Amino acid sequence: MTATQVVGSASLVSRFQGLIDEVRAGAVARELGRELPIDLVRRLADAGVGRVRLPVDDGGLDASIAESVQLTIALSAADANVGHLLRSHAGFVELVLRRAPGADRDVWVSRIADGSLVGNATSELTGTTLADISTRVAEGDDGIWRLDGRKFYSTGTLYSDWVYLAAADGDARVTFAVPTDAPGVEIRDDWDGFGQRATASGTTVFDGVEVDASQLATYGAGPLTHIQAFYQLHLVAVLAGVAEEVVRDAADFVRARTRSYVHANTARPADDPQVLEVVGRLSTTAFAVRSAVLEAARLLDVAAASAEPGDALDARLLEEAEIAVYQAQVLATDAVPDAATRLFEVGGASATERTRALDRHWRNARTVASHNPATFKARTIGAWEVSGTGPLGVWHRYETVGPTRF
Repeated sequence: MTATQVVGSASLVSRFQGLIDEVRAGAVARELGRELPIDLVRRLADAGVGRVRLPVDDGGLDASIAESVQLTIALSAADANVGHLLRSHAGFVELVLRRAPGADRDVWVSRIADGSLVGNATSELTGTTLADISTRVAEGDDGIWRLDGRKFYSTGTLYSDWVYLAAADGDARVTFAVPTDAPGVEIRDDWDGFGQRATASGTTVFDGVEVDASQLATYGAGPLTHIQAFYQLHLVAVLAGVAEEVVRDAADFVRARTRSYVHANTARPADDPQVLEVVGRLSTTAFAVRSAVLEAARLLDVAAASAEPGDALDARLLEEAEIAVYQAQVLATDAVPDAATRLFEVGGASATERTRALDRHWRNARTVASHNPATFKARTIGAWEVSGTGPLGVWHRYETVGPTRF
C-alpha cells in the first residue's frame, strides 16, 4: 500500500470510530423500541463505509477483505443489526471488483464511490432452494420489460438505493439491479424473527417495475469467484462482533455492581475470582472467534488476488479459504450463543432487566447463525478432511457473477 492508502485495519476502524460510538450509544434504545437506524446508516454511507474496498483511484480506501471484516466486526459489536444489514452491499461490491474493466463496471464503481448502497432481493419462499424462484421479468407487447414478484429475506434493502435480485426470464435465470424508489417497488419492514429485528429483513414486492433490458445478465455464467465464501464470512464477522459486545457488557456490569451473594467469595463482584473467571472465558471466546474470522479473511484475500478481475480465481486457494470460513462459522455458531448465555452468570436477576436488553445478544447471535446451518458446513469440512472433496461444486449452479453486466 502507498502512503495515501489505508494502513491496517486499526486505521480503517478509527476512521469511522465516531459513528461507531453513535451506533453503540443508541443500540439498546433501538432494540427496545424496534427503531430502524435509517439516519445512522445513511451517515455511515456518506462517510464512506460502502466504498472501503474500492481502489483509492476509484474513490475508495483500498481496504483488504481482512481490513473490511475488521470494520464489520466493530460495527456489529456496536449494533449487530448495522453490521448485518450492510452484508448485501458488501457482497455486491465484491462482485463489482471481480468484473473486468469496462463501462458497466465503471458505472457501478462511480455509484458506490458516491455513497449508493445496494440491497438484495434474491431469496423467496418458493420451492426448496435458492434455485427455485417465481419472480419474473418479461417483455411486454409495448417493448418494455417489467418485473413482477415477491422476495423474502431482503436484508438491508430498506436502507439501500438499489436492490440487486434474481428473476426468471422464461426458462432462463437472470440478475440485475433496480432503484429502490422505482415505481412498483415496495419494501416492507415485516421481518418477524426474534433477533436482528432492525435489519429490515422482510419482504420486497415488485409490481410491474420497468427494467432496462440491457442490464440483464445470465445467472451463473461468469468465472469462478469468491462471493459465496464472502457472504458467509460476513455473517461470521457479525457473530464475532456480538461476542466482543458480550465481553464489553459483562465487564461493564461487573465493574459497576455492588451487590453480591451470600455464597460469594468477596463482597464486591469485581473482586470475586469466580465472576472474573466467567468474564475471562467470555473474553477467550471472543478472541478465538475473532482470530478464526480474520484468518479466514486472510485466506480469502489470497484467493481473491489469485487472478485479475474478469478471470476465474484459483480453485484450490478458493476452496481452502471457503473451508476456513466454514470452520470459523462452526466455531462461532457453537461458541457465541453459549457466551451470550454465560453472560448472565456474572450477575443476578438484575441482569435480566428489560432496559439492559442483554438478551439481545443471544437472540441476535442465534438468528445470524440460523441463516446457514452449521451442521451442513461441519459435514462439508469433514468431507474435505477425509476425501478432499471441496464445496465449490455445490455452489456452481448458484454462482452470482454474470458474464458482462449487472
